Amino acid sequence: MSLIDERQDFSTIADLFLLHSSMQSPAFTDGRLCAQLAMHDIDPAAWLAEVCGVLGVEQPRDESSAERFLAWRRQTLEALSGSELGYEPLLPDELFSLGEHAQGLKEWTLGFLEVIEDAGEAPREAWSTSLREALEDLSGIAAMPDDLEEDAENEDDLFALVEHVRMAAMLLYTEQHPGQPQVEDTESTTRH
Repeated sequence: MSLIDERQDFSTIADLFLLHSSMQSPAFTDGRLCAQLAMHDIDPAAWLAEVCGVLGVEQPRDESSAERFLAWRRQTLEALSGSELGYEPLLPDELFSLGEHAQGLKEWTLGFLEVIEDAGEAPREAWSTSLREALEDLSGIAAMPDDLEEDAENEDDLFALVEHVRMAAMLLYTEQHPGQPQVEDTESTTRH
């Protein structure tokens, strides 16, 4: 299995950031990536340039790093555009504390919303009420506390918030790319 085929998860990308002397969490950058791909795409060269800017380097340190950054973009695009609706935000996994997971979700949401804000009002006028409401909810998620106690209720709540973020991202992608993926339009099928 090559680096290109290997799934890029949070720990893999965080290690890659560390390799480039960055202590930043990749969650914020993943939120930006998701929103850019959903709104208008970002080509591989522009993506590499953005990641390098985040890391404060002129270019990836080696070919392997560049391949992983590009695989991250490709993996995200494939998940957003796939008919199985399998997109997952790049967030800390079960190896991290609930507080770290919450912080990652906040950072992801802030990155995602930054791209939405930069797009201005024009694209929003064509968005469904469902999408606008989902995106408004993300502002609340971005403001949540990240000092969560480790308990089952907080874990369930965080899981629900991640699912909401995931659905908002996929809804944005499907509205900006009609017909991709081929999914049923729930808003039009509920009207009689």
